[in-house]
Amino acid sequence: MSERIDAHQHYWRLSRGDYGWLTPALEPIYRDFEPTDLAPHLKAFGIARTVLVQAAPTEAETAFMLDIAATAPSVAGVVGWVDMEARDAPDRVLRLAGNRKLVGLRPMIHDIADPDWMLSPQLEPAFTAIVTAALVFDALVRPMHLRPLLGLVERYPDLTVVIDHGAKPDIARWAPDARDFADWAEGMRRLGQHPRVACKASGLVTEALPDWEPDHLIPYLDALLEAFGPNRLLFGSDWPVVDLAGGYARWMEALVSWIDRRLDPSTAAGVLGENATRFYRLSTR
Repeated sequence: MSERIDAHQHYWRLSRGDYGWLTPALEPIYRDFEPTDLAPHLKAFGIARTVLVQAAPTEAETAFMLDIAATAPSVAGVVGWVDMEARDAPDRVLRLAGNRKLVGLRPMIHDIADPDWMLSPQLEPAFTAIVTAALVFDALVRPMHLRPLLGLVERYPDLTVVIDHGAKPDIARWAPDARDFADWAEGMRRLGQHPRVACKASGLVTEALPDWEPDHLIPYLDALLEAFGPNRLLFGSDWPVVDLAGGYARWMEALVSWIDRRLDPSTAAGVLGENATRFYRLSTR
């Protein structure tokens, strides 16, 4: 049986003080989360390793995650953050890439007001360094960013991109026959035409209504499968954020049920781990 890998999860300690988005209003997740908290979920679903993803826009948090990765065998790789606008951004990128557990970088694009920010000429040295270092660019985007993201992919054809959370479609408001759904699906199809672009089936339940049912997710999962195929679709839990929308087990059960209906065992193994290993180069780090 192939190794299962959760390609998107977080750890944090509130006392670190740089999680600006994480407030007491998010009561279920407003506490510390450490590897011991995730371990029961990994055991329950036979998940061997994870990709730990940044949750704060600071290089200090990236150092915090790399420290965890150094001692937690379950962490296969880290997607960190770097100030891509800094004058010495290339040096910062290459310095971080010297740590073998760093597999990618992620600016928090969905919080940046300008949807075209990623196309700024000021960022070219940072993107060039990401390509040179063979790191993944994790694209934390919304549907409004799909056009500029396509422009970014076309500008840097050697850049490996993994789109987080299916680009956050508004599952709570869109009907599958709505124009917004069709526009999102078409944007994802266009991105999927580029072989270095993959997508995570993660974070979907937090975009759905609080009383979501697995059937509500199927049109979105089907659209992602159509856009990227089974070889460029990655499973991620988005834990502990997923605790705001039913929890790890409920999301995993819904995803596995969909996989069982749509994929044969060999392609299912890709979505559940092999694709993450390949795109993040986990076996070589």
